[in-house]
Amino acid sequence: MMSVSPASLPDRETLTARLIKPRLADGLLLLLAGAMVLGFVLIATIMDEAGFPLDDSWIHQTYARNLGTAGEWAFIPGDSSAASTAPFYTALLAIGHWIGLSPFVWAHFLGVLALFGAGAIGMRLAERLFPRVPWVGPVTGGLLIGSWHLIWAAASGMETMLFMTLSLAVIALSWREMDPVSQAPGAGFGRGMVLGAVGGLLFLTRPEGIGLVGLAGLVVLASRVHPRPRTALFWAVGVSLGWLVIVTPYVIYNYAQVERLLPTTASAKVAEYEPLRDRSLPVRYLRMVFPLIPGPQFLWLPGGIWGVLAVARRTSHREWLYFLPLVWAFAHLTLFVFRLPAPYQHGRYMMPLLPPLLIYAAGGMYLLVDAGKTTAFKRVITRTVAISAVLSVPAFWWLGGQAYGRDVRIINTEMVKTAKWIRDHPEIIPSDELLAVHDIGALGYYAPREILDLAGLVSPEVIPIITDDQALMDLMCERGAKWLMVLPEQQPARDDDPRLELVYSTNEPYIKEAGAEGNMRVFRLHFDESCDAPPDR
Repeated sequence: MMSVSPASLPDRETLTARLIKPRLADGLLLLLAGAMVLGFVLIATIMDEAGFPLDDSWIHQTYARNLGTAGEWAFIPGDSSAASTAPFYTALLAIGHWIGLSPFVWAHFLGVLALFGAGAIGMRLAERLFPRVPWVGPVTGGLLIGSWHLIWAAASGMETMLFMTLSLAVIALSWREMDPVSQAPGAGFGRGMVLGAVGGLLFLTRPEGIGLVGLAGLVVLASRVHPRPRTALFWAVGVSLGWLVIVTPYVIYNYAQVERLLPTTASAKVAEYEPLRDRSLPVRYLRMVFPLIPGPQFLWLPGGIWGVLAVARRTSHREWLYFLPLVWAFAHLTLFVFRLPAPYQHGRYMMPLLPPLLIYAAGGMYLLVDAGKTTAFKRVITRTVAISAVLSVPAFWWLGGQAYGRDVRIINTEMVKTAKWIRDHPEIIPSDELLAVHDIGALGYYAPREILDLAGLVSPEVIPIITDDQALMDLMCERGAKWLMVLPEQQPARDDDPRLELVYSTNEPYIKEAGAEGNMRVFRLHFDESCDAPPDR
């Protein structure tokens, strides 16, 4: 097998230089990212119309619109709140509202940039891992950009793709400590500040990003890439200070709003899916990774494994950082297995596992094919595996685009349609009457009004009782809610409960075809003084 040790290369170019040096491949990856996302959007438009595949995307848009047009960090205009776990992404979306762009155009533009960023950084990381493998960088970048889960994330209007890109950036900035850089304490402090600042943005994109920053610091120190303890200390202080400078203002804001360090969204999600934690650990692990199996990454898995083994065979303790992506992927998976084992929406919470794993895949596949040259049988097997993996990328792009289109259509025909109906019928549902709702995103964007959020995102008083249906009904009564907007599986009372009077249903077929219980509906609420049904009901 060919040698792939980077230490054997003469005059090795530093990772820092590779990261900042523009290349023709960058332009090609940018065009590819734009084509991939645009293709998904066109599929959704043909199936229904432009939109987002998640109601949560509209939560970001609502916060971003209020921030960009009124300077308020609020879901309900005039009522500041701390329900966004992705303030950095929300702030980027706000730029589009500030300059008057369509929320779809700007969100998808940011998605293209994030997808391109992941491909460009992944290209450079793969070249660092496999410096003697021809074309490993561009192929890895293309593999990342062509993976349908990542395209779905980029076109989702969510922070997921940005989180993945910033994760790769933190890994790259930690890897550069292996380069022959200045060991002066001041230089180490400056490099640490940069990594800490990017890590802070990662935290402000999704709070679990703090885990990667901590792991990067531990592995850098454990691998002893800094021969001088003083330099290592200054680097660690720089990382900590850079992170705190970025994160502290938002943490202070959160604490002032809800007396918590993290937004209420984090606690609400954990509380809502508490029953899922009753399953055994092996089942939870399997359930979380299962949605990632239908994709090209499954067929690239043999290459990824071979690549990891190839790197392991020539790695010294100074190069332990090459395994940081693997450690991070497992830590991320384990965090959600223990705290939020929710595998829905194509494994949205697990998608950040893919880029750290795929950077080993293309180089490993090349080495696997190279190793198979020894016999005819091995040559046939390894080349068949490689060709299948390559062909799977466009095949799964088409299947992923269909899934994206169906997701967008469901949100448009359920959440968005109901929100617009409420907006257009103030004679039925006056805007000054309290509405209890579980999926708040599209409603907040199209029909802003006072709400009681049954998911607890902007109504933190719901969190302690989020799985107690009777307590939720009592809370709606005590708060004076007049209306209820929910899907059947979100209802805190049965259809035949006299406290509920159905006034609207979308009656669209698509959500039922996807396996849900039924359509989004709006109920008029009826309570007597004891929060029971009135006698005439």
